[in-house]
Amino acid sequence: SYYLKESKGSRRWLLFLEGGGYCFNRESCASRYGTSRRLMSSGEWPATRVGTGILSSQPEENPHWWNANMVFIPYCSSDVWSGASSKSEKSEYAFMGALIIQEVIKELVGKGLGTAKVLLLAGSSAGGTGVLLNVDRVAEQLEEMGYQGIQVRGLADSGWFLDNKQYRRTDCIDTITCAPTEAIRRGIRYWNGVVPERCKLQFKEGEEWNCFFGYKIYPTLRCPVFVVQWLFDEAQLTVDNVHLTGQPVQEGQWLYIQNLGRELRNTLKDVTASFAPACLSHEIITRNHWTDIQVKGTSLPRALHCWDRSLHESNKNGKAPLKGCPIHLIDSCPWPHCNPSCPTIRDQFTGQEMNVIQFLMHMGFDVQKMAQQQGLEPSKLLGMLSSGN
Repeated sequence: SYYLKESKGSRRWLLFLEGGGYCFNRESCASRYGTSRRLMSSGEWPATRVGTGILSSQPEENPHWWNANMVFIPYCSSDVWSGASSKSEKSEYAFMGALIIQEVIKELVGKGLGTAKVLLLAGSSAGGTGVLLNVDRVAEQLEEMGYQGIQVRGLADSGWFLDNKQYRRTDCIDTITCAPTEAIRRGIRYWNGVVPERCKLQFKEGEEWNCFFGYKIYPTLRCPVFVVQWLFDEAQLTVDNVHLTGQPVQEGQWLYIQNLGRELRNTLKDVTASFAPACLSHEIITRNHWTDIQVKGTSLPRALHCWDRSLHESNKNGKAPLKGCPIHLIDSCPWPHCNPSCPTIRDQFTGQEMNVIQFLMHMGFDVQKMAQQQGLEPSKLLGMLSSGN
């Protein structure tokens, strides 16, 4: 099932893959079916939906894509959009993420997608990883159907995970405690998950799980992909067992969080088009405040517009990047919310908004000590924090 908003005058199509985690064995899927049924069955889906963020048809909320044909594909396959298995004796669940995308494409071709100039396959969280896993396959499918003229691109939001060491190692009992590598390893077998051929060839048989991690699959992709990733992604911290719930953060956790930002920044340095603010958050492109976040003075819609232009220009004449229109935007400041345009943080218990300094204090950030390490006066450090330098 999918939702479609047609825009007859436009030859641009945006297909959005919804996110929502995954389950990887009988127990975790049974529990998911109990608590999040809409992520496993279309039974309770509404008849219509309102698009927000990049799916909005309001130019104020969506300056560059408001006029596109929009398709929202809800997530009911629990397999990071990778599965290709029907219900069987072995499993009472069907995992068909990869096949759902193929079927939607087949059907849309008759509804105008066939005359498209650009197809942007976008997704958030598990949908963002789904973009990395499926964008080349969508391009191949359209070519095989005889639509060579459509430029297929990807936009992966909050789906660029690291297979790093957890802050505290825990056994793989459920989706929260299970380290991502282990969960995906089990998941691929359970879902009969498929990964792109070019990525698969980089790894030994049985090691296909590597292709679920952005920095490993990205170099193998043919289609251009824009990567949007918070440097301190809440879903990443959760699977790494850093739980920021009201208690001040211990020094070990604080160092771990800063190191996570550094590692993530490193994996993005060779990604041509990227937007990575130093915020603690998860998902952005369908949020109505997505236009407010800036990296080095450039907003995300602007960066996507620059990327569109650069792909258009390079198709014509392979020119250098456009002046004043950056597409590689990564914050260089070292801790969560050192970027003043980050989304508002609220105290999880009181619901009160916090400014950066309150947030850092709440996280157990020691201003005196930090200032000493940086060789600064504490008041100067506070000034820099609140202005976001």
